[in-house]
Amino acid sequence: MTGVTVVGGGVIGLTSALALAEAGHRVTCVRDVPAAGTVSAVAGGLWFPYHVEPRERVVGWGTVTLERFRSLVDLPAAGVTFREGVMVERGPADRWWTEGVDRWREAASAELPPGAPSGVVCTVPLVTMPVHLAWLEERCRHVGVVLDEGRVEDVEQVEDDVVVVAAGLRSGALVGDDGPQPSRGQVALLANPGLERWLVDDDHPDGMVYAIPHPDWVVCGGTDVLGASDTEPDARVHAGILARVRSVVPELADAEVLGARVGLRPVAPSVRLAHSTVRGRRVVTNYGHGGAGVTLSWGCAEEVVRLVAEGHGP
Repeated sequence: MTGVTVVGGGVIGLTSALALAEAGHRVTCVRDVPAAGTVSAVAGGLWFPYHVEPRERVVGWGTVTLERFRSLVDLPAAGVTFREGVMVERGPADRWWTEGVDRWREAASAELPPGAPSGVVCTVPLVTMPVHLAWLEERCRHVGVVLDEGRVEDVEQVEDDVVVVAAGLRSGALVGDDGPQPSRGQVALLANPGLERWLVDDDHPDGMVYAIPHPDWVVCGGTDVLGASDTEPDARVHAGILARVRSVVPELADAEVLGARVGLRPVAPSVRLAHSTVRGRRVVTNYGHGGAGVTLSWGCAEEVVRLVAEGHGP
C-alpha cells in the first residue's frame, strides 16, 4: 500500500483517486473547489476526443474509458447512457477517433445540416456530469478515499509517498512547467423538449454548434477561444449560440433557456501523463486533456495506477 495524494477534484482527479484506491493504495484527494465548481461540471459529457493530443495515445485511453462507461450504463446514479448522434464533417473526413467505436455509419443527407457534405452517425457514451461527479465522489468515499478541501500551492506541502497532479490549469505551476493554457468554452443550457439525438458541427460557417441532450436539459454550444480566461458568460456570445443551435436543431426552437455557463478547457500540446521527481518528491502528472477530460478519464486513471506502481514513465 502506497500513500498517494491526488491534487485536483474534477473528473480527472476523482477518477485517478478512485482507480488508485481500488488498486489498494491509501488515497487522499485534495481540491480547492468542490467537483460541482470545476470545469468538468460544465462539460457536455459526450465521449469524443476533442482538442487533445497525441492521437496515438488518445485512442487507447479513450477506448478504455468507453468500455468503463459501458459497464456503468445499468447504474442510474452514475449518469451514463449511450446515445446515437451525428458528428458533422465540413472538411476532409478525418475519422481516426472511430477506432474505438463499435458501430458507426455514414450520415444520410437528411441527417446533416444544410451545406454539410458528410458526417458520421455513431452511438457513444453521454455522461450527465453533475450526476457523474457526485457518483464519483460517493464511490471515492466508499472505497476509503479521503476527500479534503484545501489548496496545494507546492508539492512539498504533501506528506504522502506520491503526489498525483491532476489540477487542470493549475497543474503547471505545481510542477514547474508552462502547464496547460485556458481555452474558454461558453455554453447555453436549454430545457430538453424531448430531444434524444446529439449533434456536433464544429466547423459550421457561423461558428461552432453542438447540442448534447440530457434528461432535463440540453447543453448547447459553443466557443473555443484559446488564451481567454474570463469565466463570466457573455450576453452577445450567448445570443449567438442560441441562434446557431436553434437553426441547426429545429426541435430546440422554442425550448426554455435555463442559463449560460463558462468553463476553461486545459489545453496543452499533449496530455502530460508521466512519472517524475519534483524537488525530491515522487510525482505523477495527469493533465492537459483539453476538451476530452471525460473521454480520457478512466484510461488515464488506469495509467496513473501503473505509473504509481512502477515508479517510471511509459
